[in-house]
Amino acid sequence: MKTIRTLALTAIAALAVASNLVHADTETGHKKDIVAVASSVGSFNTLVAAVKAAGLVETLQGPGPFTVFAPTDEAFAKLPKGTVENLLKPENKAKLVAILTYHVVAGKVMAADVKTMKAKTVNGQSLDIKVADGAVTVDKAKVVKTDVAASNGVIHVIDAVVLPN
Repeated sequence: MKTIRTLALTAIAALAVASNLVHADTETGHKKDIVAVASSVGSFNTLVAAVKAAGLVETLQGPGPFTVFAPTDEAFAKLPKGTVENLLKPENKAKLVAILTYHVVAGKVMAADVKTMKAKTVNGQSLDIKVADGAVTVDKAKVVKTDVAASNGVIHVIDAVVLPN
């Protein structure tokens, strides 16, 4: 369960960084963790709120490394009306954790290493990753930015929220 929490938090932070291609440098010159990167960007407000509601912040601030497929605020806005609000309710925490951890893969996978495959996520299910004509999709979400670095992994920005079975 701790690994799942860490991966979900990493995904949220990674989304924030990747969306704006923000370099995750702190005042001391060290890279920020996934959560810090996502929080500082401004395009991952929904993801960061979800990570907090799911109790995954400490996990995603852990050593990792994690690969996070991070949906932007626009990606969350594509979900049916009321979906995000319902997921953020305390009684839906387990479902939220399952969704967030579905966006996280253990290890640091850079874009150059991606190939068509199934990738096991932190929640135990597998993402369908396809590479075709220079484009990458994760389930049916398009990867729109890659290789956003964090101190504990990498974020790849996606244009949709992917949902586990």
